Amino acid sequence: MDIDEILLQTEEKMQKTEHFVQHEFANVRTGKASPVLVENIMVEAYGAQVRLREIAGITTPEPRVLAIQPWDVSLLQPIEKAILKANLGITPTVHGKIIKIFFPELSQERRAELVKQVRKLAEDGRIAIRNIRREAIETIKKEQKAGNISEDDALHAEKEIQKLHDQYIAKIDQHLAHKEKEIMTV
Repeated sequence: MDIDEILLQTEEKMQKTEHFVQHEFANVRTGKASPVLVENIMVEAYGAQVRLREIAGITTPEPRVLAIQPWDVSLLQPIEKAILKANLGITPTVHGKIIKIFFPELSQERRAELVKQVRKLAEDGRIAIRNIRREAIETIKKEQKAGNISEDDALHAEKEIQKLHDQYIAKIDQHLAHKEKEIMTV
């Protein structure tokens, strides 16, 4: 394996880790209604498990209200049941052909808990980035021992891997700062 290939794979893995952390951040409730919170809930429909977003329209008519309108009215009860089963700490209410979820204002203690949760997710992401860096450097060293890469090229590659590491750690920190601000904003 040549250096460019190793660097490319390393960057791809780090990028996937960053996207995963962003996705996990999106699942953390901030006091505002967001379709991301419910769109992946699995609902029993037509004899199969399907994602809520595949059987209903999910909108936010107001900042702290989610409206879920199933395309088939017969799915109102299974959707309500699935939301309750998902244990989000919120109770859906049925209004005619629409299910509404009202998000209460978050208390200061709850906000602090959410910030801790988000920091843990960010730290998990940083650990994954560090592990990717370690694996890439080990691969470089193996290739150097095998005689496929010169010592100078190996040192240069390690510096490039470290730059990628620093870049993606900084991105995760930026996402964390943004999410913390979002959670703490009343």
